[in-house]
Amino acid sequence: MELYDVWFILIAVLWTGYFFLEGFDFGVGVLTKVLARDRKERRVLINTIGPVWDGNEVWLLTAGGATFAAFPEWYATLFSGFYLPLLLILLALIVRGVAFEYRHKRDDDRWQTNWEHAIFWTSLLPAFLWGVAFGNIVRGVAIDQEKEYVGGFFDLLNPYALLGGLVTLTLFTFHGAVFVALKTVGDIRVRARKLATGVGVVTAVLAVLWLGWTQLEKGDAVSFVAMLAAAGALLGAIAMNQQGREGWAFALSGVTIVAAVAMLFLTLFPNVMPSTLNEEWSLTVSNASSTPYTLKIMTWCAGIATPLVLLYQSWTYWVFRKRIGTQHLADVH
Repeated sequence: MELYDVWFILIAVLWTGYFFLEGFDFGVGVLTKVLARDRKERRVLINTIGPVWDGNEVWLLTAGGATFAAFPEWYATLFSGFYLPLLLILLALIVRGVAFEYRHKRDDDRWQTNWEHAIFWTSLLPAFLWGVAFGNIVRGVAIDQEKEYVGGFFDLLNPYALLGGLVTLTLFTFHGAVFVALKTVGDIRVRARKLATGVGVVTAVLAVLWLGWTQLEKGDAVSFVAMLAAAGALLGAIAMNQQGREGWAFALSGVTIVAAVAMLFLTLFPNVMPSTLNEEWSLTVSNASSTPYTLKIMTWCAGIATPLVLLYQSWTYWVFRKRIGTQHLADVH
């Protein structure tokens, strides 16, 4: 196995970790307008992810940096061709971070309401656009012989990619609802479980359509196994949620995300961005990668830094592991 193959796998792992962790972040943000009945319940939801949301975004930064360093041609084509949707995601993430930090700075109803609206929309938009982006990466885009994207913005809004956006939006919302049920007590916990069941059924229908479409066009035996694992884990998560076993439900919803992302990368390999104009113009792990020396240095750095990051983030989740409810919050702000 060549180093560029190893780094393709590592980047797939980074994106998988990002969607697993930031997925429930986005879901909780969406639920602030769907599940919460008043400001105090919205505060409960926000507090479930308050200690961890910014740490979860480290996975995105690492995935983007690793792509830039290991596959510069992929990074350049991706960020030039997908400039507008990625810019919208970036702006949403910036505003989202500001909203978390500024919402409680003033005891003013209008101020807090506006930032709560911002949290909702800046969670919903990236959750949808990431599915659109990865749908286009797997499906393929118009890349010419110079390895440059020659399509337009509206070429990215095709039925396959839009369905992918709906899948990630509903899947992340389900993942977030299960996380809320795991992290809260009282009535909001019960309502989160009930909502998760309904969202889970919708997610299952959309996911079967999208992953089945992917398998028919791009898949092989290995990706088929990953698709079955994703479908089985999602059904298991719904069943565990109905039984009130939130820990198992959250774990299985996480497995769903892991298996689904793994399937997408399996159908993509050895390409990193297929060309719809000519297969020979596609970006692959070999023609889009950095030099072997660069990849070697990156491998040593990743081997040292990655365990430290994992230990720190695991410690953070352990410290803030307890459930919370409205009774744990003061009435001010």
